[in-house]
Amino acid sequence: MNVIDHLRDMAAAGLHSNVRLLSSLLLTMSNNNPELFSPSQKYQLLVYHADSLFHDKEYRNAVSKYTMALQQKKALSKTSKVRPSTGNSASTPQSQINMMLANLYKKAGQERPSVTSYKEVLRQCPLALDAILGLLSLSVKGAEVASMTMNVIQTLPNLDWLSVWIKAYAFVHIGDNSRAINTICSLEKKSLLRDNVDLLGSLADLYFRAGDNKNSVLKFEQAQMLDPYLIKGMDVYGYLLAREGRLEDVENLGCRLFNISDQHAEPWVVSGCHSFYSKRYSRALYLGAKAIQLNSNSVQALLLKGAALRNMGRVQEAIIHFREAIRLAPCRLDCYEGLIECYLASNSIREAMVMANNVYKTLGANAQTLTLLATVCLEDPVTQEKAKTLLDKALTQRPDYIKAVVKKAELLSREQKYEDGIALLRNALANQSDCVLHRILGDFLVAVNEYQEAMDQYSIALSLDPNDQKSLEGMQKMEKEESPTDATQEEDVDDMEGSGEEGDLEGSDSEAAQWADQEQWFGMQ
Repeated sequence: MNVIDHLRDMAAAGLHSNVRLLSSLLLTMSNNNPELFSPSQKYQLLVYHADSLFHDKEYRNAVSKYTMALQQKKALSKTSKVRPSTGNSASTPQSQINMMLANLYKKAGQERPSVTSYKEVLRQCPLALDAILGLLSLSVKGAEVASMTMNVIQTLPNLDWLSVWIKAYAFVHIGDNSRAINTICSLEKKSLLRDNVDLLGSLADLYFRAGDNKNSVLKFEQAQMLDPYLIKGMDVYGYLLAREGRLEDVENLGCRLFNISDQHAEPWVVSGCHSFYSKRYSRALYLGAKAIQLNSNSVQALLLKGAALRNMGRVQEAIIHFREAIRLAPCRLDCYEGLIECYLASNSIREAMVMANNVYKTLGANAQTLTLLATVCLEDPVTQEKAKTLLDKALTQRPDYIKAVVKKAELLSREQKYEDGIALLRNALANQSDCVLHRILGDFLVAVNEYQEAMDQYSIALSLDPNDQKSLEGMQKMEKEESPTDATQEEDVDDMEGSGEEGDLEGSDSEAAQWADQEQWFGMQ
């Protein structure tokens, strides 16, 4: 029994998510080494992969893979024949049932029966990779899971990567992002799995969890270049683009995803991120709710809806959504950040402090958890010194971590230590460019009367995010400030009063406000 036979058995058993994962990895191996599978086996791989995409309602991607399968079939010699299925059909109904039961038990929070069902799937189909991920997500040790696949790894050729794959995702599910990234990078660099879209997507997600947004965006871009029909993970990618102020790119991404499929949560979330960062919170709320209807397990949809509710002042409703996101993704720090922001917005500092301490203890002392705890400490005058200590530790670990830099700058601003703040921000901007950091540096430069450079920093911030209102306000405030030269020029201009220009400008502001109101109204439709 070869690996194609295992794939056939899973396909016959209706284990579509498992078929998709395994066939994706095998196709990548085949692309990197065309001699690995026969033309007939390559044809079968493409068909099984296309079938799994069709089952996931990714129809355009399925069409693409079916077309490739037909081309592969034409390439076969006239004497070649695709072997009929010889899989063990007797196990088919039971394997499907067990996978469905495992997922249902997991969703209901019944971990023990879920683990039992996943293990039964693996006993019958030892290459059911989605069942492996299910076990790892339920805190089953990686070594125990790997032992259940040892026989098939030793029996079949070219599966030496599987034990490393299991190790990598074991790190993912315990929240050890650093070791997960290193392990997947080592796996992805192996010639047979190079440029695998699933591995690249996992890397992008891990960089995002680790707060390395730059590398996350790069990996998402690399993945979608390899697979133009990629949907998975694009909600996180769209969120990152929106945070960077790249709203035109977000809008284009949303349109592309809707053209691929409107039956998945991702395009609705991406469109919702565009609305949210355009400050159209009611529309973002609607789009987030629509995404949740399509996939109640979409963490990004829950975060989008929660953030929209919070910004609309419906904090208690927002808290419910962030708690559900935490239940689904207990290792994602952004879920806790959303909940803590709600607590702070409602002046529930004690609840925020308890949650931040729990996160710190659960996920470990890293730059992100240290910064989150410091953020809460900054809200209480009694814990200002503790906040400073925590931020210093965070920046020692990661001097370029933007959130830590921002909070340390906030603390220095309170203490009016502007020169120290300028040095901190210049150091952080040495190897990266970020709208918020440039804007804050502009604010600090204004405080020390470095007006020209401050204007330059605001300009850079606006070039990175044209919608950054605070940078625009900083620039406008500076323009209104009168230097001695400006005052002299102002006296010369006084003689020109009565020209009507001032009245025209006021009318222009009024008209702009009317257009803004109309735009907001139309955006709600």
